[in-house]
Amino acid sequence: MKLAIMQPYLFPYIGYFQMIKAVDKFVFYDDVNFIKKGWINRNRILVSGKDFMFTVPLQKTSQNNLILNSYIKQEAYNEWRDKLYVTIDLNYKKAPYFDDAFRIITNVLNQNTTSISELAIESIKQVSEYLELNTLFIKSSETYNNRSLERQERLIDICKCENTTHYINAVGGMELYSKDDFKKEGIRLDFIKASPIVYKQFNNDFVPWLSIIDVLMFNSVAEVNEMLDKYELM
Repeated sequence: MKLAIMQPYLFPYIGYFQMIKAVDKFVFYDDVNFIKKGWINRNRILVSGKDFMFTVPLQKTSQNNLILNSYIKQEAYNEWRDKLYVTIDLNYKKAPYFDDAFRIITNVLNQNTTSISELAIESIKQVSEYLELNTLFIKSSETYNNRSLERQERLIDICKCENTTHYINAVGGMELYSKDDFKKEGIRLDFIKASPIVYKQFNNDFVPWLSIIDVLMFNSVAEVNEMLDKYELM
């Protein structure tokens, strides 16, 4: 059984969905510390041919807060959301798959939630459903009681709880986790690295690694699924 574990990000880049497609079960690591200036509440889209960062407004938070205890600033959210809709409409309206992609965006951002974790998870689930991915999703906060463990030991414990034989981690974990330590527990550890992905963004010079929003605007479900298979395990 293949497993991946990752913090919930808002409309993450395509590499996140490559990891989802590569495994049988995917754990949303929502009971770890919030990462300021990370990808939990923000991402990048194409505006006037350049990358543009959008950021969900949050209540005052710190890196001592768990992701699941980090909350949206409700008094600012609706205005922020409506401005983002206008920005997306102005910059993507002529994209070939605008209607389908914009429907997903509005379905997610119109959710009645105060939790950035829930909003990010919903964005991932709805995109995964649209792409017809069959991976089972789990929240770490609802399933495992192991926050007292150290970083690597906690991941190994989750793998054991799920009878995992193959754990796939983001490539950034290569300096953090030991293949030998996982192997001692009967678990194969690999790191997933996305191959270069290029597609037509109107007539602009290509801007790589934007939010999955950008990918969905310009590519069909079949085309995106082909991209999801373009990676290597290291």
